[in-house]
Amino acid sequence: MSPNCKFSLPVFVVASAITYIYFSTVFIFIDMWFGLTTSPGILNAIAFTAVAFMCVLNYVIAILTDPGRVPATFMPDIEDSQSPIHEIKRKGGDLRYCQKCAHYKPARAHHCRVCRRCVLRMDHHCIWINNCVGHANYKAFFIFVLYAVLGSIYSLVLLVGSIYNDAEKDEEQSRGSFRNAYVISGLLLVPLSVALMVLLGWHIYLILQNKTTIEYHEGVRALYLAEKGGNVSKNFYDLGAYENLTSVLGPSIFSWVCPTSKHIGSGLRFPYNL
Repeated sequence: MSPNCKFSLPVFVVASAITYIYFSTVFIFIDMWFGLTTSPGILNAIAFTAVAFMCVLNYVIAILTDPGRVPATFMPDIEDSQSPIHEIKRKGGDLRYCQKCAHYKPARAHHCRVCRRCVLRMDHHCIWINNCVGHANYKAFFIFVLYAVLGSIYSLVLLVGSIYNDAEKDEEQSRGSFRNAYVISGLLLVPLSVALMVLLGWHIYLILQNKTTIEYHEGVRALYLAEKGGNVSKNFYDLGAYENLTSVLGPSIFSWVCPTSKHIGSGLRFPYNL
């Protein structure tokens, strides 16, 4: 479990936004458009509640799951035929060693200055979950973003439908406190939906390439240096789009939208493509 259980303002902001969007969607948008006592209203309320539940569940898992800790006894075996690839420093060519943690770094591990330790297959440190996104919680983080996109777009559609339905009523009946909720929700949902879709698209790209955010930026530099020196830069962890996808989300398509993680392994070694 993650030790970062102290109060976090960004996490509080996310939790508040989720709570506001949920209650305004169910008890204002759905109720004003369909009515919560009608069959369409009940079905939409159940569907949106399911999306919101999965969003919150994965969010909590991403927060509380330790992203991956390097074992104190870890030592790279350069003679291991099962893992012929060993990442080295750009300068000197030595095996990567963390001076702050006083141990060698496994492949794809990086030191987080915020968490003050090395994280297995580190993607980035995310203030919105008050935790690193790494080997053990990357899938939960990705699925959280996926459900957040679905939920925000779903809520936005219900908001537009509710406003359109409300506009057809007479002027006196349409006045009231709900107008403030419409304005606040619109100002929140539109930029939130766009930002989340961009984030989701970015991580879909990374998954299909079998890269982390850190590895992408390192890859850009490596590609530049390789082209400058007349060499070819290659991502040895790229196994092909489908294999890359299943390595993160799991071998079964039914597990892709659930926060299961039995398939991810230890995080100390990864399949490669020479």
